[in-house]
Amino acid sequence: MEPVRFVIPMPPVTKKNSQQIFRGRDGRPFIAPSAKYRAYERAAGYYLPRGVHIAEPVNIRAVFYMPTRRRVDLVNLEEALCDLLVAYGVIEDDNSRIVASMDGSRVSYDKDNPRTEVEITGLDSG
Repeated sequence: MEPVRFVIPMPPVTKKNSQQIFRGRDGRPFIAPSAKYRAYERAAGYYLPRGVHIAEPVNIRAVFYMPTRRRVDLVNLEEALCDLLVAYGVIEDDNSRIVASMDGSRVSYDKDNPRTEVEITGLDSG
């Protein structure tokens, strides 16, 4: 598979912060992502590659450039990115059969240009 590279030119957002608890019609509680994350997901979808649907094992390498030096959990950023990729059909699923690794991902700082740089490669292509 040819590597897939793209940039989401927005400050990265996690799903974990400010989650909301609702009750379903059956009265059972469930957790929903925050309005901030839902807005991010809608806007970020514009920057995802079109016509790409990956259903084979891949490595997703993401560099999350944050607008501040506040601590953030890399795992939560990776989870939000994978959920975004699944929601828009870029990857079939985010289970370990598709997202086999996230090697090389890290958090960095760029006050003036917060963004997420993503590279998806097949496991056989390095």
